[in-house]
Amino acid sequence: MNVIFISPQFPDNYWNWCDRLRENGATVLGIGDTPYDYLANEVKWSLDEYYWVPNLEDYDEVFRAVAFFSFKYGKIDWLESQNEYWLSQDARLRDDFHITTGAGSAQMEQWQSKAEMKPLYAAAGVPTARQVRLSNPDVVRTFAKEVGFPLFAKPERGVGAGGTIKVNDAASLEALLASMPDEPYVLEEFVTGTICTYEAVIDGEGNPLFENQTVCPDDIAATVENMLDVWFYTCPTVDPALAKLARATVKSFGIKRRFVHMEFFRLTEAKPGLGNVGDYVGLEVNVRAPGGYNPDMINFAHSFDVYQIWADMVTTGSTTHAEGGETFYCVFAAQRDCYSYTHSVDDILLRYGSVICKYGRMPDALSDDMGNTFFMARLKTLEEVERFAEFVHHRLWS
Repeated sequence: MNVIFISPQFPDNYWNWCDRLRENGATVLGIGDTPYDYLANEVKWSLDEYYWVPNLEDYDEVFRAVAFFSFKYGKIDWLESQNEYWLSQDARLRDDFHITTGAGSAQMEQWQSKAEMKPLYAAAGVPTARQVRLSNPDVVRTFAKEVGFPLFAKPERGVGAGGTIKVNDAASLEALLASMPDEPYVLEEFVTGTICTYEAVIDGEGNPLFENQTVCPDDIAATVENMLDVWFYTCPTVDPALAKLARATVKSFGIKRRFVHMEFFRLTEAKPGLGNVGDYVGLEVNVRAPGGYNPDMINFAHSFDVYQIWADMVTTGSTTHAEGGETFYCVFAAQRDCYSYTHSVDDILLRYGSVICKYGRMPDALSDDMGNTFFMARLKTLEEVERFAEFVHHRLWS
């Protein structure tokens, strides 16, 4: 089996996807924008061959790399990046090289469009916030009158919280309309809730091989915009209500043989047409693994190896590695370089060293969203999770 993995060197834990594939007998071929001599040894050892391109955003360069591998090794059976930024390019490459084990461009455009997701959610019976495309000003004003303020504007095909705008009143709406973004935007009713995510590796029948729930207690967009302290946690179990909605969403979207990372609001205020406090509302679907070090957090929470589970699905269609062992909450908390904290890295390790499972510096490309110095800890109760985050984030002054 010939597998091409795009950008195996970034983030720096992504070599694990390649390593497990190779352990399963696949020929693993990497394409990245880091020169070979600068790759970590783990990346080199996880690949059968690596092709350097100066710029991964140059489609012609990446196309030539895939063509070279196709000429040298034969038919490419699978192409993947697990990275939201490259999903559209992955799909285009699948189209161009007739790789049928994943979504092509047309399918990916639908999955990535926050507007085109809406009917798929509706078919699954999952409530979602009302929405309009930010194109016709009169339609947008009528929508605002019907729905009421605040509203939330975001790129139709955005990545993460980037480019999101809270629209608090008619004046801010007019200001937004007066400076219409060049890229397509959507405007949604504002939902008050906690973001919960659902992660799973989906088999060829559209069924999960494992399931995970992550909770983000704070407003992600506000955290990024205001450079607030970051914390969130994976759960030892998945709320059955969330699992039911997520499984229905997978079926409605037609997702098979992929890692999924879905976002839902869990309402903290009742919302007519959406639900009561504690109910889930669909936010968006991402057909890839959760970003950064989140796969490691899932492993720590469930005592298994999601890299292996995914590689098993790719190479055999099933897995025997999803049972896991003891379960935990795994909490992520990060400090930002722009603030002065009461507790240093040494203080945190002295206090929590026995439960910290990973810590270090976040890559600069991810630091706006994720902070600069991060810590992950495995804990048994939610109270311990909250105390850990408070300890990491306690500042010398406000």
